[in-house]
Amino acid sequence: MSATTPQASVDTAIAHAMGLLAQDPALAIEQARQVLDAVPGQPAARLVLGMAHNALKDFPQAIAELESLATEQSAAPVVQMALGIALAASQRNAQALAAFEKAAALQPALPRVWLHIADLRHAAGDARSADAYLKHVQAGSRDPQLMAAGEALAAGRLPDAETLLRERLRELPNDVLAMRMLAELGARVGRNEQSLVLLERCLQLAPGFSMARHHYALLLDRCSRHEDAMVEIESLLDGESDDDQLLNLKAVVLGKLGQYGDAIALYESILASRPKDPRVWMSLGHALKTEGQADRAIIAYRRALELNPGFGGAWWSLANLKTMRFDAADIAAMRTQLKRPDLDDDQRLHFQFALGKALEDAGEYAASFDCYAQANAIRRTQLPYSADLNHQRRRHAQAVYTREFFTERTGSGTQDTSPVFILGMPRAGSTLVEQILSSHPQVEATMELPDVIAIVRELRAHLPDPENTSYHTLVGGLSPAELQAMGDCYLQTTRVQRKLGRPFFIDKMPNNFAHVGLIQLMLPNAKIVDVRRHPLACCFSNFKQHFARGQAFSYDLADMGHYYRDYMGLMAHFDEALPGRIHRVVYEELVDDTETQVRALLAYCGLEFDERCLRFFENERPVRTASSEQVRRPINRDGMDQWRHYESWLYPLKLALGPVLESYPGVPDDLV
Repeated sequence: MSATTPQASVDTAIAHAMGLLAQDPALAIEQARQVLDAVPGQPAARLVLGMAHNALKDFPQAIAELESLATEQSAAPVVQMALGIALAASQRNAQALAAFEKAAALQPALPRVWLHIADLRHAAGDARSADAYLKHVQAGSRDPQLMAAGEALAAGRLPDAETLLRERLRELPNDVLAMRMLAELGARVGRNEQSLVLLERCLQLAPGFSMARHHYALLLDRCSRHEDAMVEIESLLDGESDDDQLLNLKAVVLGKLGQYGDAIALYESILASRPKDPRVWMSLGHALKTEGQADRAIIAYRRALELNPGFGGAWWSLANLKTMRFDAADIAAMRTQLKRPDLDDDQRLHFQFALGKALEDAGEYAASFDCYAQANAIRRTQLPYSADLNHQRRRHAQAVYTREFFTERTGSGTQDTSPVFILGMPRAGSTLVEQILSSHPQVEATMELPDVIAIVRELRAHLPDPENTSYHTLVGGLSPAELQAMGDCYLQTTRVQRKLGRPFFIDKMPNNFAHVGLIQLMLPNAKIVDVRRHPLACCFSNFKQHFARGQAFSYDLADMGHYYRDYMGLMAHFDEALPGRIHRVVYEELVDDTETQVRALLAYCGLEFDERCLRFFENERPVRTASSEQVRRPINRDGMDQWRHYESWLYPLKLALGPVLESYPGVPDDLV
């Protein structure tokens, strides 16, 4: 270039040099020097030199290039920013902070500048760092790297988003916005504990970051840390007392804490200001149903449908009452909605499950089964499940938990006698057994507590491939102190659900049957009750049920048959490894001879017989499962033979069940 080089050529050369900074800073330096040879002192070329030396981590040279430029170009925020980066890397923090603060004063929305200010203030113990982190959050929407990560996250390209966010945090480990985004990504794929750690660090740095705190509360709730979630919600409500989303979340958490009266009152107050929100009406219906106010629940669900006839979740909520019958107008309305081309999969499967129930009640079994099959097919695509992997885990558990294994660990765990685990297949009658047992004045019902599964999740986090391996490998290496700590943790985290101060409490999570070995080790004096129901009745009842979460095995008849076989095999193994330890209630025997079975159950639990256990349907406690309305009626045979209407379509289930079907309620000799 010559001294007479046109300005357009200079601008093009500088733009080219700027473009080289990220990929080849050395070449950017060469390009900038060519510009300076042609136009000595050119400010933009000098800035490129300084930024390129920063990229090459040659910070003394960057400072040499940028200090005089910053004096000459005192109103150029990008120059001040580049100088601040070089000074900070050279541990000249006070000068770096001054440069960054000058850049921010000139251009408050400059990407990263507030993050650098926040980091320097934080390192100096300056409380104003929290405010600077919040200003970074506000300016972060203009940061190209964060914008790219946000776009990938929104589009569901999670691996791309994760790569960008982890690269960002390697470079800028205190970027609270990147932390929050990575936590959101982690929560989407089930890495809840990692996400909690990220959000806790985020909130340490920026306590006023409301969106992060909201996500933290949501995740605490998802991890069943409901009391902790409530603390965060109340903190947010101190500043946003009229935020309906927060109030709705508070009502949800109140329900999970068993405070249904308060939850109902809060939903009603939200509806006073948002009377046309169908989702709040549905949530109110759920709380009313749990409280035993079925008539009011139906009114709430119907109101949601008046506001949005295409709200599949509200139709399913009505069906899930089990005791309500749809009329011909309801069936016609659901069929009309199913013709809509704009229904997403979630709404469609809710409609299909609800319509299947309506047609079953109407005696149209072929059409009913077709609806159930379509609903399950949609849900099956949403929840990956491997029957082979489940079988491998069952076999692995049997290999680990031998009689000798338990004998060697006699005395392990905490010796508390208060927990009563009611477990087995879902839809086997466990809610009925819970209702009977909780009618005894010394026993309190809670809910399907997720606390054992949370402990299992913690163990799995130590595995290299937690989704495809078994945590049982780790159990043999746990010390007596660790097993006692797990038992103590379980008792501590479940304490919030114990409202009545009774000596015993029930944990009715059915899936805990897969963790009987761990329960024995950490809570050796807990009672364990296995509720068993005829495999065709039980499995078809699962096939008709849309579960709020989990139970991925239940959306395919063959998967369900294999799952039932593995359940039977595992429980038979524990009968051998822990003889007499588990009490079994066979649903059909409970229906046919209720008093004998109730007396045996109470005797196993060390409880005196109480007539109230036979009048369990008078128990007005909240019931937090799909069977809530069914257990508020006297015992009956209504559900025992419903599967027979569908027998001609159940061949895949029968084939998967194999010899289990003939041996029920016993176990085939070759199953264990």
